[in-house]
Amino acid sequence: MGNKSGRKGLFFTLGIGLGIVAGLFLKDQVRVLNKLTPEKALERAKEALQETGPVNGSWIYMKPEKIEKNGLTYNTYRGGISRNVDGLNKQYDFHIDIETGAIIDVTEVAS
Repeated sequence: MGNKSGRKGLFFTLGIGLGIVAGLFLKDQVRVLNKLTPEKALERAKEALQETGPVNGSWIYMKPEKIEKNGLTYNTYRGGISRNVDGLNKQYDFHIDIETGAIIDVTEVAS
């Protein structure tokens, strides 16, 4: 009888351990699946930047880049848009955070 309860305890402990390992693995997989794709990053950036005027053209660099801003390091995609402002074509570069989709930086490119 004591042997059966010992096995139950062992199986229970193994079950808990396997559950924890599976949970950690799935958490990492969900994080990878929730990362922003370059295409979605460009779509989000264009939506946000169109609030200040129409966008004529856009591009995105497909390889992630690390940037540092205000003492924090971000994994970002770099892209750009162009728009017509007062008859002049203006170009802007941006960095968008892969994890959150937040635009980290926008700078006007000197013409």
